[in-house]
Amino acid sequence: MLSELPEVRDISCDISSIESLVESYRKCGGYVAKSIADAADILVEMLTDPEVTVFMSFTANLVATGLRGLISDFIRRGFVDVIITTAGAVDHDIARARGGRYLVHTFDVDDRELREQGYHRIGNIIVRTDHYGVPVEKTVFEALTELVTKRGKIRLKVRELLWHIGSKLADSCSILRAAYDAETPIYVPGFVDGALGTAILMFNEAQRARGEATVTIDVLEDERELMNIVYESRKLGGIIVGGGISKHHLIWWAQFKDGLDYAIYITTAVEWDGSLSGARPREAVSWRKIKPNARTAFVFSDATVVLPILLSYVAGKLKSRVRRLPRCI
Repeated sequence: MLSELPEVRDISCDISSIESLVESYRKCGGYVAKSIADAADILVEMLTDPEVTVFMSFTANLVATGLRGLISDFIRRGFVDVIITTAGAVDHDIARARGGRYLVHTFDVDDRELREQGYHRIGNIIVRTDHYGVPVEKTVFEALTELVTKRGKIRLKVRELLWHIGSKLADSCSILRAAYDAETPIYVPGFVDGALGTAILMFNEAQRARGEATVTIDVLEDERELMNIVYESRKLGGIIVGGGISKHHLIWWAQFKDGLDYAIYITTAVEWDGSLSGARPREAVSWRKIKPNARTAFVFSDATVVLPILLSYVAGKLKSRVRRLPRCI
């Protein structure tokens, strides 16, 4: 009955904590505020459900910002069981862990001038070219050299390589380091789409030229791990930040368990062009990627605004979580 719907309530300036901010959003009732409050409730419900395996996907641009430390802290607290992300996310994480300086600039800077001065731009963030590709290549070469020296010609999963690299990064804000420390598997289905994949290729080319052992990356073994994790799970939950391959890969595997039981989407993409990045949870129901009765929230907002609110709210409420360690890896 319409008469039973909650009433809009006025709020004041007396907001002193993340919890009171979320409660103010709930009272406010309107627009994105309401969706953030809904997402907060569903996130807490998902993370306190003992049967749920929690997946988190995110895109590379976020790792170029201070959200990198927030995500790594969330992983360390046990709130994430499985990570799915992009090669660019790995690139930024390694570059920053190895001393790459990312600087706050403006969206309106002249990109021709940046190119002449040796900078890349990610929105309003800039980074020197030698603070990006160079440390990634050096880190990958060092990791692979160590592995082939010990074992000769090898076949690796992407997840294995990322854990190995993470073990070498002395940076508490590193996502790879946090994933290694927490034994959280991190999967990158498009691992060749960035400096990571190119560095692996260049390493093998150099090894072949010297007649030395090369590395084979077996992404299908990563997929087999993901498949087994999904099949062994009682329920599935997804924290899906942004779109692209990381979002799709998460919900793609969920369909083999008849869909996610919990799903939180955070995006600024629109659905009107039929894009996967802008598709709302309801569209995934038609693909069996989200269950019809799943608990879902769609937050149409910039993740740099929303994610600190949601993850801090959860940390304040729950402090930490005993994560579900997949038995199949």
